[in-house]
Amino acid sequence: MGIFSRFSDIVNSNINSILEKAEDPEKIVRLMIQEMEDTLVEVRSSAARAIADKKELNRKLAAVEADGDQWQAKAELAINKGRDDLAKAALAEKRRMDESSDILREQYMAVEEGLDKLNEDIGRLEDKLADAKMRQKALITRHQTASHRLEVRQKIHDYKIEDALVRFEQFERKMENVEGRVEAFDLGRKKDLAQEFKDLEHEESVEKDFEELKRRMTEKSGN
Repeated sequence: MGIFSRFSDIVNSNINSILEKAEDPEKIVRLMIQEMEDTLVEVRSSAARAIADKKELNRKLAAVEADGDQWQAKAELAINKGRDDLAKAALAEKRRMDESSDILREQYMAVEEGLDKLNEDIGRLEDKLADAKMRQKALITRHQTASHRLEVRQKIHDYKIEDALVRFEQFERKMENVEGRVEAFDLGRKKDLAQEFKDLEHEESVEKDFEELKRRMTEKSGN
């Protein structure tokens, strides 16, 4: 996992935790900047170790190459002295030094590539950090403004709902008052003849409905 991938995971995790707790945006911005600063320190430490490894490999490579040159010289000396056996042994050591040199060069190149990547990461992270610090105040101000506008909108919205409910209740109350006044006029009055016949007709209709319901239930239970 790369430095920036790990950094992104840490920041996103912490920010999501803060957002879930509804904590203020200033804390989020400070956390992001702190995470970037901490990561920058970590990347610089990695770069310092890589530089040290590179120097150590360079010293080892120089020493091994020097040994290889010495074994080459010894092989030539042995040949001049007619000691082919020693010349072959010296050349075997020379080959071993060459193989060690190849391994050290591969390690050196790997460290150098890693160091180049770290240098690139440091540059990118420094740019991001500088940008975050420059925009820190603006981001906080924007969030505060948006939060204030949302709060105002919510209050207006809540007020409108409450106002609508109050108005409806007031209307219902007025209707009840009117109905009460109408019913008050009928209190104590005797029913006229037309009303009595109307009540009789209503009772008769109810009685018919009652008998019809009983008939249907009897048929249903008989089945």
